[in-house]
Amino acid sequence: KTQQAAVVDPSEAVPVNKAVEQHGVLLTTILNTHHHWDHVGGNKELKAKFPELIIYGHESDRGRIPEQSVFLKSGDAVRFGEQSGTFLHNPGHTSGAITYVFGRTAFTGDTLFAAGCGRLFEGTPAQMHDSLNKQIGGLPDETELYFGHEYTEANLRFALSVESGNAEIHKKLAVVTALRASGAFSTPTTLAEERRTNPFMRCSSAEIRATVRSEEPSHNLSEKEVFRTLRELKNNF
Repeated sequence: KTQQAAVVDPSEAVPVNKAVEQHGVLLTTILNTHHHWDHVGGNKELKAKFPELIIYGHESDRGRIPEQSVFLKSGDAVRFGEQSGTFLHNPGHTSGAITYVFGRTAFTGDTLFAAGCGRLFEGTPAQMHDSLNKQIGGLPDETELYFGHEYTEANLRFALSVESGNAEIHKKLAVVTALRASGAFSTPTTLAEERRTNPFMRCSSAEIRATVRSEEPSHNLSEKEVFRTLRELKNNF
């Protein structure tokens, strides 16, 4: 209605400018999920073209997100045009990682990928476990999740390596392999799908726990310890 638009994590400006022209909208807002260059690389050029641009990020990313003008803290709303949403602080991949939530749609950046999660550069396994399973995992099952990178096929192959008996993973891998072969993307996923196929959200699975026990026989098998071992296995997969 307002013809105002937002972009999530513009790694470069050119594709954003093309989309703005194609759709005849005014870009008013950038929603950055974290400070890594491949998510903020277009900020400065877009700000130069659209001087009134509002750029959101977490308060702990002050000085790390180019041109950031809104420093989100607990309880803040996220707004553009007539849209009003919220955010989840998801430390793990980075200390300031966040997920933007608008109704039944969420943008997870590099915290949650389809069948996977981001590497831990600034947070702990326990933090990332909670970011996925308590925060993002607290959203409704039907929530559509848009993630930051197309790693789904590789992630599903890792998921099968730790839970080969999961028929849902086999089915999704077949679908995603066909999608990628046709040049299509696998985003979005849903929270319900992730509960069925994402090993990092399945730390209570008997088969995954058996896999972890075989890697570390002395493992105490708390869910957070299972998560830690899974992340280490994925790092070397």
